[in-house]
Amino acid sequence: MARPLRFESEGGVYHVLNRGNYRSDIFRSGKAKAAFLKCLDEACGKTGWEVHAWCLMSNHYHLAVSTPRANLVEGMRWLQGTFSVRFNRLRDERGHLFQGRYKSLIVDPDGGLGPLCHYLHLNPVRAKLRPVAELPGYAWTSLRWLFEPKERPDWYRPQAALAHAGGLADTAAGRRSYLAYLQWLAEDEPARKEQQFGAMSKGWVIGSGSFLRTMVQESRERGGQGRRLAAEARAAAEELWREETNRLLAKLGRTGADLLTERKSADWKVALAAALKERTTATNRWLGEHLHMGGLHEVSRRVGAWRRQPDTALEKRLGIAANYKA
Repeated sequence: MARPLRFESEGGVYHVLNRGNYRSDIFRSGKAKAAFLKCLDEACGKTGWEVHAWCLMSNHYHLAVSTPRANLVEGMRWLQGTFSVRFNRLRDERGHLFQGRYKSLIVDPDGGLGPLCHYLHLNPVRAKLRPVAELPGYAWTSLRWLFEPKERPDWYRPQAALAHAGGLADTAAGRRSYLAYLQWLAEDEPARKEQQFGAMSKGWVIGSGSFLRTMVQESRERGGQGRRLAAEARAAAEELWREETNRLLAKLGRTGADLLTERKSADWKVALAAALKERTTATNRWLGEHLHMGGLHEVSRRVGAWRRQPDTALEKRLGIAANYKA
């Protein structure tokens, strides 16, 4: 059976979820959950994603995410792939961590995003992990960030949840009103049905009937174009990688010609590759080919060594982090 087409668009909104392989408890420990959030933070920094809500359960995750640059597939490849490698390396394990491909439902930003945020925030309540009153202190949903503005990363966007709950302001009073709204929603089954809680993880669209009809029409128009659209998305991603490469080359006082003539292991090339890996989702294979550094394994080995002992002068010129974590 052919894989369903991933809808990607600038400003697209999605409910993304996946489970551990064989429903295993990959998020059993707090360290595993924290590691996933770190990967999510890095992914958002590389892709420009905005996350409206999230929830981590013992064997699965949920994200409500928008993609200003139409790069859901690219970002998810990096997020799941990187977390899997780090998870397995930490435990000296091998094999697939997740239950196949992630699921992504297209979300109506007007009629579907707010209810989706409420659904994710109430996930621990449905699982009987916490009552609503204790959710602001629960570490593994975005509601904690909503109530603690100082903890929020730059990519967190709580406005959709507050707006749908009655045009609430992002203030202490507004946040208290939102918690009261969640309490009401948790107790009112007809309200949950009206907001389509039962369909939040099913099908492929979350939103109004008119939004669904629009998506069906787009699906028909895109029929048979999966390969072309995937190629276009890949080309767009690589163009961003090239632009960032040229910008960083200028910082180093280098040109594309220098990439051809300098040795594969030149310190400045390795520093450039490390900077690109920090700021983009560029693959080791692409870096090896375009920076003329050899095969993907050579790039991985050299960048790994660089991160353990970086050249601080080159770091400063490139504006990259002084401390790396594999």
